[in-house]
Amino acid sequence: MTDDPRGTKAGKRATINDVARVARVSKKTVSRVINQSPFVKGDTRERVDAAIKALGFTPDPQARGLAFGRSFLVGLIYDNPSPTYVVNMQQGVLDALKDSGLELVVHPCNRNSESLLEDIRGFVERQRLFGVIMPPSVSEDERVIALLRELDCPYVRIASIALDEPGSMVVTNDHLGAAEAAGRLADLGHTRIGLVRGPALFRSSTVRGQGFRNALAARGVPLDPAYEIEGAYTFESGVEAGHALLSLPRPPTAIFSLNDDMAIGVMQAARERGLELPRDLSVVGFDDLPMASRVWPNLTSVRLPIRDMGRMAAEKLLAPMRGVDPASLDQPEVRPSLVVRKSDIEAVVD
Repeated sequence: MTDDPRGTKAGKRATINDVARVARVSKKTVSRVINQSPFVKGDTRERVDAAIKALGFTPDPQARGLAFGRSFLVGLIYDNPSPTYVVNMQQGVLDALKDSGLELVVHPCNRNSESLLEDIRGFVERQRLFGVIMPPSVSEDERVIALLRELDCPYVRIASIALDEPGSMVVTNDHLGAAEAAGRLADLGHTRIGLVRGPALFRSSTVRGQGFRNALAARGVPLDPAYEIEGAYTFESGVEAGHALLSLPRPPTAIFSLNDDMAIGVMQAARERGLELPRDLSVVGFDDLPMASRVWPNLTSVRLPIRDMGRMAAEKLLAPMRGVDPASLDQPEVRPSLVVRKSDIEAVVD
């Protein structure tokens, strides 16, 4: 067997020791470069990167996992019934994980299940997770947080209000977006307004609903409880809620749904009843998922930057690995904003 000109035996896989020798640094420095630590000088990092490339070195994920006491897998634990929301969240997490050496694994769950905590414990322990990201509503479950702390598993949760330390939170301020929706409908002259809430288990439903009610009240437009109905954050529940509201003796002239899936379900119910949108009914949603601009009429919706939220959560999870305090990351505040399209117009006074 002859020596490879790069300094290794021909046919032998390069090791971290080979990289350290060629780059003229310690093994610990090579490890820091691999794990993107900020505590490495620029010229040293360039020398190590050049050695890695020249040797064709690929870090052994199992060895790295043993060194860190956990795998290089990030878990996304979710119970959100909107597939589009979940996919957008995944894309944001993947944006942050790119070139980090970490991979994403997803774990859907059901907060109503008696085996919820047992299932999550098994997932975390089997995968030896590097950390966990949780969107609503599982992020709002303090039982899950207590479990992750017991397992010493780092986590970042996404929620409508602050529930934890800044380094472990991405706060979405949902009440601000709901208030914008209320202001829009009040400005259009609507006074008979329906509200399709989300499941009571979701704190976002409470926060969005209260933000909407408070903003309407501030405009002198109280929300009649008879015009409120609970949905399940699904298209089907939106259709059902739409029929229920539109069958009232004096149906609403506008309906605000606390997510887009239900809003589009309301639009479907209106069509099934022979109504013309938005002439006979204005509809506003929440989240501004891609489908909002694809249905007709295009749905006016409160935009949440869901992909950005996933990226921001993953950046906080990765920060300690890079020697950075997660709470010190320069991340913009998440502020929902109303995107006005074609599904809402001025009320017709009757």
